[in-house]
Amino acid sequence: MKKALPLLLSITLIAILIVQLQPVKQAVVMVKGSITKPNLINKDSLTIKSRVNLPEGYSRVNYPAGSFQDYLRNYKLKPYGSKIINYDNSEYFWQGGHIGILEVPVPSNGLQQCADALIRIRSEYLWEKNRTDEIGFKFTSGHYCSWTKYAEGFRPKINGNKVTFHKTASADHSKTNFYKYLNLIYTYSGTLSLYHELTPITYASNLKIGDMMIKGGTPGHIVMICDEIINAQGEKKYLIFQGNTPAQSVHLVRNLEDDVYSPWYKLENDKRIPVSNYVFGSAKFVRFK
Repeated sequence: MKKALPLLLSITLIAILIVQLQPVKQAVVMVKGSITKPNLINKDSLTIKSRVNLPEGYSRVNYPAGSFQDYLRNYKLKPYGSKIINYDNSEYFWQGGHIGILEVPVPSNGLQQCADALIRIRSEYLWEKNRTDEIGFKFTSGHYCSWTKYAEGFRPKINGNKVTFHKTASADHSKTNFYKYLNLIYTYSGTLSLYHELTPITYASNLKIGDMMIKGGTPGHIVMICDEIINAQGEKKYLIFQGNTPAQSVHLVRNLEDDVYSPWYKLENDKRIPVSNYVFGSAKFVRFK
């Protein structure tokens, strides 16, 4: 047994060296001699901007007060720890991918899925700014449906891929009717229609708050940028929120692949970018007109 001890010690030392030379899978920083992860989350804060701290060396990109970018950055959040709730009031099966729930009601009809949630947020902003004549979206068939015409009483008659509009209802410009219009858009629009309708962004370096990363399809997925920061070298990072399928709470997502900067993301064209429980295999970006 004693003769085996030197061999055992040698094997142990080799094993320790192998472990020490392995790549570090979780990034950490040194603080006063101890190892800790940076804390970028303010759990007591109730807006997107105040919920997430800035990484060292970064500052927020400025946008005008009242702009869509400013509106998103200051969007209200539920208290930290709130859960993702499905349209049927059940809890979503996985709660590990978010750091905040946006104050966006989830209709019980199940229609407000990933693209629909972003359509709603954009439309509500235009409504609040009295820019209702800009509210309109294309169906997957390619036919444009505006809130203005819907409010005047025009409704679509759909026969396969053929869509015609006829005045079949009384004029109604109320907020209640506005949400009926959105339900119609949720039914006949989605990631595929948005992919073809919205302005493509050729270079990720031109991204700004309100832009979206999209995979157009059935199914597809879409997420929206809601904050933007930059450092002295011109490197940018972004916060992202999403709706999902089934229809559920809109939530501010973690970056599960970067413990140092999470929930901030680096976004690049045509790159694999995991976002919460979905992976964009080749990132494409679009912008509301």
